[in-house]
Amino acid sequence: MAKQEKPIVVMKRYELKYVLSAEQTAFLRDRLVGHMEVDKYGMTSIASLYYDTPDYLLIRRSLEKPAFKEKIRLRSYGLATADSPVFLELKRKYDGIVYKRRVSSVIPAVDAFFDRKGQICADGQIAREISYFRDYYGTLVPTCLIIYDRVAYFQPDGDLRLTIDYNPRYRFSDLNLTTSMEGTGILPEGSTILEIKVQEAMPLWLTHILDEGKIRKGSISKYGEAYKAQARRAVNNNG
Repeated sequence: MAKQEKPIVVMKRYELKYVLSAEQTAFLRDRLVGHMEVDKYGMTSIASLYYDTPDYLLIRRSLEKPAFKEKIRLRSYGLATADSPVFLELKRKYDGIVYKRRVSSVIPAVDAFFDRKGQICADGQIAREISYFRDYYGTLVPTCLIIYDRVAYFQPDGDLRLTIDYNPRYRFSDLNLTTSMEGTGILPEGSTILEIKVQEAMPLWLTHILDEGKIRKGSISKYGEAYKAQARRAVNNNG
């Protein structure tokens, strides 16, 4: 069953990413007990369909690690149907701060929006931002599907959020949210991606846990890693 969320969401926060070994993942989950709680959905399979220009302009720019970057994706929790909720997300990052606009919709309405045959939500600031993004980049098409199995943690009475993504995978064919949750692995088997999401500073207790577990901040983009892997495969096939 899809998560029930507000139809329009605006977020502003810091997002810190780490790649963990299986041992580090087990250590972290053990040490989070008493500090954070797993949300009521438990492990959830998430699929994100990324839209880009036909020549992959958005991801190519993102991989250059500029101070400002942006992307747009359509997300579902589990396999979607024509009338199940999906979430169109416009995500921007500037100077380490992530700004996200999120709109609930259904696949036919999203298709119509990218075909310029309708709007994605009622008129307002978020509608204008998402429409401007589409119009600015011209033709935007599905280019990559990213899938992973996520366990999300929250801090009771706090704004700290933490997610662990298992088996992140991708595909560049069957680019839709309705076919399957299969894909090619992004990381070595057993590795996970940790994301820490905070409004302000990270709490000291979490800093101590990361230090103890030798968990070091990294820089990883699932879409970026998938794009690079696909590019390497294309070179090898043509070599």
